[in-house]
Amino acid sequence: MSPLPQPRPPPRLYHSRRLVHAWAVYRLIGRLNDCQQGPGRIYKHSFAPNKIAKMLWLSLGTGLLSSFMLFSYVKGTEHMMKHYRWVFVCFGLLPISLVYSAVFNIRNWIVFKLKSAPKNHKSKVEQVSKQIKDWRASGSKQKLCTSRASWESHSLREGKYKKTDRKINLNLVDILEINTEKGYVRAEAMATIGELTATLIPMGWTVPVIPELDDCCVGGLVMGSGVESTSHKYGLFQHICKSFEIVLATGEVKRCSKDENSDLFYSVPWSCGTLGFLVSADILIVPSKKYVRLEYYPAKTREEVVRVFKEQTLRTEGNEFVEGLMYNENEAVIMTGSQTDDAEPDKINNIGNFYKPWFYKHVEGILKTGFCVEYIPLRDYYHRHSRSIFWEMQDIIPFGNNVFFRYLFGWLVPPKISLLKLTQTDTLRELYRKHHLVQDIFVPLDKMEDTLKFIHKEMKMYPLWLCPFVLPNQPGMFHPPGDEDGLYIDIGAFGTPKAENYSALKTIRKLEEYEREVNGFQMLYADCHMTREEFRDMFDHTLYDKLRKELKCEDAFPEVYDKISKDARY
Repeated sequence: MSPLPQPRPPPRLYHSRRLVHAWAVYRLIGRLNDCQQGPGRIYKHSFAPNKIAKMLWLSLGTGLLSSFMLFSYVKGTEHMMKHYRWVFVCFGLLPISLVYSAVFNIRNWIVFKLKSAPKNHKSKVEQVSKQIKDWRASGSKQKLCTSRASWESHSLREGKYKKTDRKINLNLVDILEINTEKGYVRAEAMATIGELTATLIPMGWTVPVIPELDDCCVGGLVMGSGVESTSHKYGLFQHICKSFEIVLATGEVKRCSKDENSDLFYSVPWSCGTLGFLVSADILIVPSKKYVRLEYYPAKTREEVVRVFKEQTLRTEGNEFVEGLMYNENEAVIMTGSQTDDAEPDKINNIGNFYKPWFYKHVEGILKTGFCVEYIPLRDYYHRHSRSIFWEMQDIIPFGNNVFFRYLFGWLVPPKISLLKLTQTDTLRELYRKHHLVQDIFVPLDKMEDTLKFIHKEMKMYPLWLCPFVLPNQPGMFHPPGDEDGLYIDIGAFGTPKAENYSALKTIRKLEEYEREVNGFQMLYADCHMTREEFRDMFDHTLYDKLRKELKCEDAFPEVYDKISKDARY
């Protein structure tokens, strides 16, 4: 047992690849100094090509920025943010995101180097407990929430409760322990998936369920949900957690697991912080290998898509990872993979490199070329959708997958999702609410074809993300009907619906009704237009209600519905 992973060398800073890419581009410009004017002649005078290039870049950047500011003054910032958001993202958010990540990564590396996280964790938890006890002493007049701003979460909307509830500061962003003997990693609630993969993979270990986006944090994946292409084997992120450490509404710190305080352990997932504050979690780790051997199966009809997807999901071997991307009503590519240390050199695809095509575009090309096999470095595979934020980047930077943009500026992509949310104007936010849909639709696998038909009729939006998962029959809010485990599919719909009759309110209401009819579920980060009764019909509140009374949560925290319903969010 090691209380903390061995310090990684400086080049392995989380997201250090982006910094290396930045340095590479800078050096590329500098190498122009060696450019030849003619055979055997090299520039020697003061205006060498590297200086000319730098002057051109500076002039271009200054000119574009000045033009943007002038146009903003004439047209108004609101107009610019609505119609030319890519300018603001490229010249503002991308550099800021890089600096933000660099500072945060250096900070994390220093913490690892000093091995200070485990020593500081106890005092940080005590501080959380003290804040709650102070709230109790002051009369408990407000309900409690974390001090984390709404724009830092992955929900598209801002919670109104953040303006009225008493905020509890949680400075919990570190990995505390890696125990390879017992097979778990202990991480604080706000430690991210990116940190976990950057730390564990060089040590030969991994978390078996890794949602693709780097900034997803442990607390959000536990209190909300996390699904990935290994979920048909392991379930959701909550199902690979061995124990939780919670600060309750009384200020008491309690650990829970399947064998200790089990009611609390099963009630924490999907509770959205309404039973207490999660401060750490013990998460299963398994040995990792260098590559994912990925098989691509193109399908050309809806029936074939459903058949191949089910076949690959139900395979008994070689299907550690299963995922599908559907590009229109009839065409999709189903991917099946497994980890390996042996790769055919001519089939290695380092899709994480900044100049590579976005993953979903790369996969789309398989529809033309046919079945193939590739070997992808494990961490590249885990974060395959990060650079393009699935396919949302095509609406933010329309030319982001252009080969010239990728080679020149790809190392800056993606911008941080939190900064994209922070800089949304009211007009842009309203446009997203009316014309942009983000939903993860959980339905039984045998309802896959019917659900695809429903989505095409009511939304007509592509690509769609297809991901199978097993849903264990366990206590808590989220479980299948009956007494057996269920096999489900997550159909991720992210983007702008093209259906002529699309109406955000009416369509989401239809979707929610359909989900309840087929014993499906809705992820809690998405827009929810259900009534309280409908929400309780979808999610089992039996154990949850019991725990809220026992733990004196009713005056401390709102119910889940009061945090995620349309009336609770802007």
